[in-house]
Amino acid sequence: MSETLPPCPECSSTFTYEMGALLVCPECGHEWSSSDAPGDSGGDKLIKDSVGNVLADGDTVTVVRTLKVKGSPTGIKAGTKVRNIRLIEDGVDGHDIDCKIDGFGAMQLKSSVVKKA
Repeated sequence: MSETLPPCPECSSTFTYEMGALLVCPECGHEWSSSDAPGDSGGDKLIKDSVGNVLADGDTVTVVRTLKVKGSPTGIKAGTKVRNIRLIEDGVDGHDIDCKIDGFGAMQLKSSVVKKA
């Protein structure tokens, strides 16, 4: 199996294995997409949540801390579920998730304040 899979781009280990759509290195713990080429810094970048899970379009996430929203007295409370997210590359000020939140409407979130549900 290790003959057909590429070595780890971090530590060059040849013991990589597949886990779903990702390739995993058991020696250093590095995970990467099988479509990523080592040394290819351009193109799609993986967006991870606050605990390190890789996010994809259509995922459901949970807000991990209370967020202030301009014009709202309560804000978005921790534990709020957000369904059907869209990942964006050119978000403003580090915001990389585009979504609709019930009671607030369309907005952008940072991946560092959500956890994959």
